[in-house]
Amino acid sequence: MTGVIFDIKRFAVHDGPGIRTTVFLKGCPLACWWCHNPEGIDPAVGAAPKTVRVGSKAFTESEAVGYEITPQQLVAELQKEQIFMDESGGGATFSGGEPLMQADFLAEALALCKKENMHTAVDTSGFAAWSALQKILPLTDLFLYDLKMMDDGCHRRYTGASNRVILENLAGLLKNGKRARIRIPMVPGATLTPENVGQTIAFLASLPAPVEGVDLLPYHNTAAHKYSRLKRDNALEALKPLPKEALLAVQRQFEAAGWSARIGG
Repeated sequence: MTGVIFDIKRFAVHDGPGIRTTVFLKGCPLACWWCHNPEGIDPAVGAAPKTVRVGSKAFTESEAVGYEITPQQLVAELQKEQIFMDESGGGATFSGGEPLMQADFLAEALALCKKENMHTAVDTSGFAAWSALQKILPLTDLFLYDLKMMDDGCHRRYTGASNRVILENLAGLLKNGKRARIRIPMVPGATLTPENVGQTIAFLASLPAPVEGVDLLPYHNTAAHKYSRLKRDNALEALKPLPKEALLAVQRQFEAAGWSARIGG
């Protein structure tokens, strides 16, 4: 069995507890306007132009976007930093794209991680069949669960899909006793509105068990060069980055409702 990944980020400190190695799996069923990993949307290995400058001359060549790897090869890569993971209380995080698009590969990689006593986290939008989540439930120590918009119409507009299965799957995870931390991209005019913040707080209160906390992720445009390189439309090209200070009032709203909230991942 092989999977397709497009990056491995070592010594990550924002993708779960401790020092982690984050694996980015290719493929995503959503089309979020603010996606900061557009190279991870297409599930197939692709190619994009890369410009290299040597002195005053520039050379453009084609560079692969993504590559195939077996679960065994991947875990061998993860083990290179395991001493730092273990000593810091960290582990391996699987992100994307949407890692559940490769549920069988993900499950096998997670199982190998558990054999090596690695803490495991999965960063997911939750937009997947429940059967895909069931494959990884016993192998995942922590879910980093992305919530975007509570209004289904708004969710369809900004992501291209309904949020129904996302909300149902989060409730299902908690009913099964799984740990989950909520991550909310704070995009002005989209997810960052008084209505959406209030509806999100109300939804979290309605869940069958409490989540561990909420991460408010300020919108940034650092992926602009990726859209240009991949020749993809950037719907939020003109939107300016959001400073952390702009989210202090939202953080206080979540805290007042009883949730541990922090700005950033």
